Amino acid sequence: MSLLKQLFLAICLFLVVAFTGSFIAGVESSREQLISQLRSHAQDAATALGLSMTPHVDDPAMIELMVSSIFDSGYFASIRVVRIPDDSVIVGRATEIRPENVPGWFVDLVDLQPQGGDALIMRGWEQAARVEVLSHPQFALAKLWDSALGSLFWLLLCGLVSAVLGGWLLRTQLRPLDNMVQQAQAISRREFLTLPRVPRTPELKRVVLAMNQMVDKLKTLFAEEASRSEKLREEAYQDSLTGLANRRQFDIRLSNQLVVSEQHPDGYLLLLRLNDLGGLNQRLGGQRTDALIAALGDALKRLLESPGRSEWLASRNRGGEFTLLAPGLNRDDAERLASELSDMLDNLRQTGASDCNPVAHIGIAAFRPGEDAGAVLGRADQALAQAQSNADRCWERLDDFSAQNNQGLHDWRSWIDDALNQGKLQLYFQPVAECANRDRLLQHKVLARLLDPQGEAIAAGRFLPWIERLGWAARFDLAMLEHSLTHLAQHPQPLALSLSAATLRDERSKARLLEMLRNHPEAAHLMTLEVDERHLPPPAELEALSQNVREAGYSLGLQHFGGRFSLIGNLTHLGLAYLKIDGTYIRAIDQESDKRLFIEAIFRATNSIDLPLIAEMVETEGELEVLTELGIHGAMGRLIGAPAPWQQEA
Repeated sequence: MSLLKQLFLAICLFLVVAFTGSFIAGVESSREQLISQLRSHAQDAATALGLSMTPHVDDPAMIELMVSSIFDSGYFASIRVVRIPDDSVIVGRATEIRPENVPGWFVDLVDLQPQGGDALIMRGWEQAARVEVLSHPQFALAKLWDSALGSLFWLLLCGLVSAVLGGWLLRTQLRPLDNMVQQAQAISRREFLTLPRVPRTPELKRVVLAMNQMVDKLKTLFAEEASRSEKLREEAYQDSLTGLANRRQFDIRLSNQLVVSEQHPDGYLLLLRLNDLGGLNQRLGGQRTDALIAALGDALKRLLESPGRSEWLASRNRGGEFTLLAPGLNRDDAERLASELSDMLDNLRQTGASDCNPVAHIGIAAFRPGEDAGAVLGRADQALAQAQSNADRCWERLDDFSAQNNQGLHDWRSWIDDALNQGKLQLYFQPVAECANRDRLLQHKVLARLLDPQGEAIAAGRFLPWIERLGWAARFDLAMLEHSLTHLAQHPQPLALSLSAATLRDERSKARLLEMLRNHPEAAHLMTLEVDERHLPPPAELEALSQNVREAGYSLGLQHFGGRFSLIGNLTHLGLAYLKIDGTYIRAIDQESDKRLFIEAIFRATNSIDLPLIAEMVETEGELEVLTELGIHGAMGRLIGAPAPWQQEA
């Protein structure tokens, strides 16, 4: 039983005892007062009769008349005139009247008996007779009954008002306790919330201030750990001059992108090299040359801000050499991007940032998962060499394999629309297991394949870029959720489903998503929705989304984490179920110590708020062994299990 209920019941019990005692004492006091009045009434009547009958002591008729007159005009039980010598009754009157409108149980309870009085009738100096009078309590009982009812109603009214006011006062005074309970529950959900309102009650005020101080301390420790980890990431993977990724980060990302995976599409690599960097240093000086490099880095950053380019990576390899990794880019878009870059370089020359024409040369090379990184870089170098020998334009493109899909936008639009309309969507499931015990599954990651017109299952890496280009990502998410909920109805095992950036940005799609979740509460404990670190909405929108998802009973997780480590400071408000570390930082972690240091930093920061970590794309036993040593909770990848239909997983 809650403290509020206990205190309220204690107040009610106290009121009942107090009011019951007050009521009994009041009734008893009234009873004693009425008994005294009855006794006084009887004695006064007896004295008056005695004095009146003394002159007529020998006249029985007059005595009877006087007795009848007094008896009929008052509340008497009996009046008797008795001769003293032999106790014979000269005159006697009596009645058995019951009090009206007074319950019999009340008459028996108060036990108000008739009260008597007597007086002597004298004949000279001789005692001739005695008058005995008994007052009838019917009037007293009626008055006592009315008084008792009035007292009862008044005490009940006072008790009710006191109970209501006491309950309201208790709820008001103990409301900080409810807030502290919510604060403690938020901490258990890895949310650090402070209570803005401090209660006036000294005892509660001390507790609230102590809780707020503890939360502030935890937030400070978490922020410090996140800051150290972010600084470590910047030193390891970021170029200090431009703020772009450095060569180490580029190599890791390229190797990861070339791993055969459901999520990895074909794309293009752009290699950009400033023209005559050594001559620029001599002619313009090192400061202006650095400014040119920084300006080029800023221009590449602006390119990445365009919609659909969140998974691209721009990096500075060395000196005046830059790379742009663009997965999902097709041939026509690659040429348009090259023209855009050419215009940007020409603007730099016109503003005087460089005196070379062209400012830089660009080599564009196609790549696809499964290729060797050296082969892709060699192709890009070859394209760059051709661009340097081309006097007409500053860029060249090389497509060194015949597997480039020649289908156009119309073809993709037609069969993707047909596949979504007719439900030609197959769910694939990739297991996620504990690092310490890979036989213990945590969940299955839901992936998808679409059937093309020939009935062939197309991997997500090929059709997802086209879905995003067509603006159907939210539509695809809703279809995936619908299929996943149908699957859960038949196979109730934990699943994780990714949400695209389009669903998070579009209010209508987000509303439909939440409606579907609320309509399937039975699947809430089995479904975790995942958002991509690269597609996160603003903090306020993300917090609202997390709250709505949790109110529907579902969980929210963050996948592909690591590229924007500074975001970890905001995770304390989201109540996330887990973080999935991007496979870029997992690949070859047993061979590269800097990756291990980075994952250790993430683990220290998240462990302080009890937030589990799951590693993505674990491919080797050595990687899994290191992750287990670091204390990482779970892992997924081809070492744990490749994506497959559910029948094959069963």
